[in-house]
Order: sequence, then structure tokens, then C-alpha cells
Amino acid sequence: MTDIESRIDTSRPHTARIWNYWTGGKDNYPVDREAGDRIRQLHPGIGEYAKADRLFLGRAVRHLACEAGIRQFLDIGTGLPSADNTHEVAQRVAPDARVVYVDNDPLVLAHARALLVGTPQGRTDYLDADLRDVDTILAAASKTLDLSQPVALMLLGVVIFVEDDEESYAIVRRLMDALAPGSHLVLSHTVTHPDMPDVDAAVAFWNEHGTPKLTQRTPAAVARYFDGLELLEPGVVSCSAWRPETPADDVAMYAGVGRK
Repeated sequence: MTDIESRIDTSRPHTARIWNYWTGGKDNYPVDREAGDRIRQLHPGIGEYAKADRLFLGRAVRHLACEAGIRQFLDIGTGLPSADNTHEVAQRVAPDARVVYVDNDPLVLAHARALLVGTPQGRTDYLDADLRDVDTILAAASKTLDLSQPVALMLLGVVIFVEDDEESYAIVRRLMDALAPGSHLVLSHTVTHPDMPDVDAAVAFWNEHGTPKLTQRTPAAVARYFDGLELLEPGVVSCSAWRPETPADDVAMYAGVGRK
């Protein structure tokens, strides 16, 4: 057994693997599928959140590559490889785009090779690091990315794992402070909302049975991550409502894109 394999715990459901299950992937275990089905019983629409978040990623990356001319992406909290990963979307538009993925999940690491196959003109790299390891991330990412030039910082569904509000805001600020003017923040976050009480029940079930535990925040609290940035239209909204190709129902994943 490799060191990575020894770190994979199949006895408890895991967020990345349940997300993979909900989006039709195969990189999950019975314990993940059982928990995923139980969460869906509590909140039948929650499986759509994963799909909506993935579609938001694609729309945001295409906008940044096409309209904003961004050629560098730092994707922290990558999750398991799926269709239309950040480098695939970006390099489809700009073959010379560079992407650095960051995650600390051993199953994601085991599949990282799939994330490293990009275009010959561009570059992709993968870091084994935690979101909190800001200095480590920046130092390692700078070997692939030119931090003196604009970078898109991708934080999709990852700051939810930092329980303390001020710590989570400080992490995002430190990362953005290290990036050049013209850089963008792309962030999505599970929210608590009075119109969606069943989401709270699903999150409570998850935090009792799964790992890692997650923190919900209000839409206003999510908007705070963009303080000091130029928030792109339509602002911080349900990720399904961020420049959709076709109208879609709101989900309890809110997202936005801001420019430094």
C-alpha cells in the first residue's frame, strides 16, 4: 500500500467522494453513496448543487479566459477530476493557459495524474497542500505561475471547511494580496437561507456523520469575501444564476467573481 492509499479512509463518507457520486462519477465508495442518498432524502435537490457549481466553474473560467484575458489559474480545493476541469475549460479557449491545482485529499491525489494532462503549449501542476497553508501554496505555485501577472484564484466549495469566519476571510485576503492587479477571485459557498430550511438539516446530518465538517454562511457573509474587489455582474448570487445560458432554479450554493 502506498502512502497515499494508506491515507484514504473508506469507513466514513467524504465530501469530495459524495460530490463525485452526485455528479455521476465512479470515484466513491458504498459509505459515500449511502450518505449521499440519505442527504438527498433530507434535501432532494442537493445533488443538483454539485452540478450547478460545476457549470458555474465552466462559465466563470470561460469568461476569464475569453473576456478578461486571464492565462493563469490557481484552483484550490480541486476535488476529484470530472468533466470540464479548470485546465480543460481554460486551455480550450487559450491553449497556453497555466493551471495549478491544490488539494489535500488523498483520493484526489491518487487521481491527480488525470489533472496534469493539458495542452503542449500550456502547463498544469498539482500541489498536496491545505487551504490554510497560504505561504506553502504561493511558494510552490510560483514555480508554474508568474505571480507578477494576473491570476484567477479559484475557491469553489472550499472555504466552507474553515469554521472560523475571520480566519476564512483572512486566508482569502492573504491569497489575493499576493496576486497582481487584474487578478480575479472566483468563489462559491454553501449558504444558509430562510427559504431553504432543508439545506440546514442536510448539513447537520453531514456534520454528524461525514468528514470534513462544513460551515454554512449567509449570502451576505459570502459577499464579504469580495470586499475590496470589483464585483462582476450579477454579483454574489446562486451559482445557477451567475450568467446562465438558460434560466435555472436557485440552489443554496452562492457564488461570485471579483476583480482586483
